[in-house]
Amino acid sequence: MAMNREQKRAMQKRGLAGADGSPVATRERRTPTTRPTNEPRTPIRQVFREIVAEMRKTSWPTRDETMRLAVIVFVTVVVLTLLIFGMDLGFGWLFDHLYNTTPKSTTSASAVSLIRAIS
Repeated sequence: MAMNREQKRAMQKRGLAGADGSPVATRERRTPTTRPTNEPRTPIRQVFREIVAEMRKTSWPTRDETMRLAVIVFVTVVVLTLLIFGMDLGFGWLFDHLYNTTPKSTTSASAVSLIRAIS
């Protein structure tokens, strides 16, 4: 990389370049650690024993707590569903009336002609 004198001096002041302008290593690089390839695998029976031991340590809720929390979730889902349903109906009604998308005369005229055709 070609550098002018000003760039070389700035790098020398920061300690990134030597007296001749060549870059100076700022830190030592670590060599990556190699993982031993001959490491014995954990037997599957031991894995399952450890899983069961961890499951025993878990604090499980009681039946009453589970039922109470399930009811709370159910009620919350029902309330939010009704809220979204109501908002959908309200916005639908609002935009139908704002943009007048359903012509009233055509609907009533077709209903009247249908009744006459049946009679």
